[in-house]
Amino acid sequence: MLNIANLGNWFLHLSAFLAFYAAVTSLLGGKLQRKDWILSSRNALWSSAGFVFVCTLLLVTALVRGDFHLEYVFQYTNSTMPLFYKVAALWGGQNGSLLWWLTILSIFSSVALFKHRKTNQNLYPYVITTLAVVQFFFLVLMIFPANPFAELPFGMFKDGRGLNPLLQNYYMIIHPPSLYLGYVGMTVPFAFGMAALISGKLDNEWIMQIRKWTLTAWFFLSIGNLLGASWAYEVLGWGGYWAWDPVENAAFMPWLTASAFLHSVIIQEKRNMLKTWNIILVILSFMLTLTGTFMTRSGIVSSVHAFAQSDIGSYFFVFLVFCLVVSVGLLIYRLPVLKSKSVFDSMISRESAFLFNNLMLVGAAFAILWGTLFPVLSEYVRGVKISIGAPYFNKIMIPIGLMLLLLTGIGPMIPWRKATPEQLKKNFIWPVTMSVLTSIFVFLVISHKPYVVASFSFCMFVLCTIYFEYSRGVKLRMKNLNEDPGTALVRLVSKNERRYGGYVVHFGVVLMFVGFTGSAFKVERELQMLPKDVVKISDYTFRYDEAKPFENSHKEVVSAHFSVWKNGEPFTYSSPARVFYKSQIQGEPAQPATEVDIKRGLKEDLYFALLSFEPKDQSIFVKIVINPLVEFIWIGGLFLILGTVIVMWPKLDRKKKA
Repeated sequence: MLNIANLGNWFLHLSAFLAFYAAVTSLLGGKLQRKDWILSSRNALWSSAGFVFVCTLLLVTALVRGDFHLEYVFQYTNSTMPLFYKVAALWGGQNGSLLWWLTILSIFSSVALFKHRKTNQNLYPYVITTLAVVQFFFLVLMIFPANPFAELPFGMFKDGRGLNPLLQNYYMIIHPPSLYLGYVGMTVPFAFGMAALISGKLDNEWIMQIRKWTLTAWFFLSIGNLLGASWAYEVLGWGGYWAWDPVENAAFMPWLTASAFLHSVIIQEKRNMLKTWNIILVILSFMLTLTGTFMTRSGIVSSVHAFAQSDIGSYFFVFLVFCLVVSVGLLIYRLPVLKSKSVFDSMISRESAFLFNNLMLVGAAFAILWGTLFPVLSEYVRGVKISIGAPYFNKIMIPIGLMLLLLTGIGPMIPWRKATPEQLKKNFIWPVTMSVLTSIFVFLVISHKPYVVASFSFCMFVLCTIYFEYSRGVKLRMKNLNEDPGTALVRLVSKNERRYGGYVVHFGVVLMFVGFTGSAFKVERELQMLPKDVVKISDYTFRYDEAKPFENSHKEVVSAHFSVWKNGEPFTYSSPARVFYKSQIQGEPAQPATEVDIKRGLKEDLYFALLSFEPKDQSIFVKIVINPLVEFIWIGGLFLILGTVIVMWPKLDRKKKA
């Protein structure tokens, strides 16, 4: 039989040697202007990527066929798991997920080197160097503290422990890969940034090359965060979608700094300004992905998402410090070259609005980082463990979020360089009027809470600015080109995907803020109920009818059945469940999980989670939550994704053939 462990380890060592060779040879080749060395280093990194891909195929093969002598296979699969969960177990544990991370990095690196093989020759060798160094680091992790091909020292098990119950759902198939694509994607912009600093070629060329790479990483981070929120909502059974968990924060922080970069890079392209700031944002985004990975895998923070404590944390910390010292050192060295001759003409300009937007986004990232790491630092320095929960983050982030929402509408409506009073009056009188009317209506009819009034008011303001921009563009095309409204709209977007796709993203953000604001009206109850018990919550009446068991070779399920009335009229039925995943290891208990039942609606969701069940008297402990407007978060997320796709859509060659 094929010895997967030996093969996997051989390929990991060979891949590490090739990555190290690529890093050294490309750096020397760039400094000595040896094209043959640069080509050799590129081919070596491609070969390294090929061996990494083979290692991934080997581990997936072991997971699928159940090679339980491998420790990783034993820990994260068993014979009763469906095939797609066996494949998903590749990223279900620490060692396998690092191999998956390395695989994505290898693919991204290979594609980047192929795409830019004929351009950016001054940057190319140092891009290879940076990518090879990062790839070599992850290979060192694979070989030493986190080897996915490590074998168990005591014989062959007939079966394995199986995947964590919280991960045995369809989100496991798509959420981690999306998040990893976003995390790893930040390596390519970082590599170009380091190449620009090493070579001294700090004009706008490197910025132009990485914009879509950054947008791609941001896109997948957006999807990953949305799927993570949805997973928390549907799987964890606590009735919410975001708890400011350390691992949630780790995924959100680089999204914030990447968002800042995607806005500030426009200023560099338009006005040749903020060169130093953009380099800093690229470094920050990459460093935050490493920091998030360090927090997730070192065991320094507690989270349902985090992996167990291991020796990997010290490796990550050393690499994190190395990257920080090198990147900051290069930045300081190149500061004289990065100075811009352009200056802000006015504080009332689009440049100023974008810069303020940047400062708020980066400030939010650091506020989250401080709140996440402060308990760890406090325990290390004072020996006292302090818990910082959602109240801290909400207190800080609600005003920052509202300010960012407002800037989403203000920025596009202010001209470049300097705005005149006439321009401001023309552009803002209608959005401001509608915003004020909305705030009055919300205050009188819906809620007196200041942040609720502000949120709905700012949402209306941004919607009006988006409508204004689209309406103005469509009317101009109808007037000048005699197009019908539909044709004018399609061609308006297709001629400037970046601008109008960005407005679609902003529309999605507005819808998400509507959903976030709905949490102010959330109602939740935890109840102990016997069969036929009836309880009234808000406009709803709930009756617990009965509990039904179900069992197969993989799990035992108990579902509780409810009848629901709304305002005295029959409304729906609900069947939340409690699941116990059977362990295939003799003597180990079954692992429990919750299967929630959600009755979705634009106005509100009805959320049921069965927390416990007592077979003797059929009593249950159930959580019932009324979640207003939460569906707008997921709808807004779809528009955010749609807008990003429009922005990223490749431009068609509109040149006519001769």
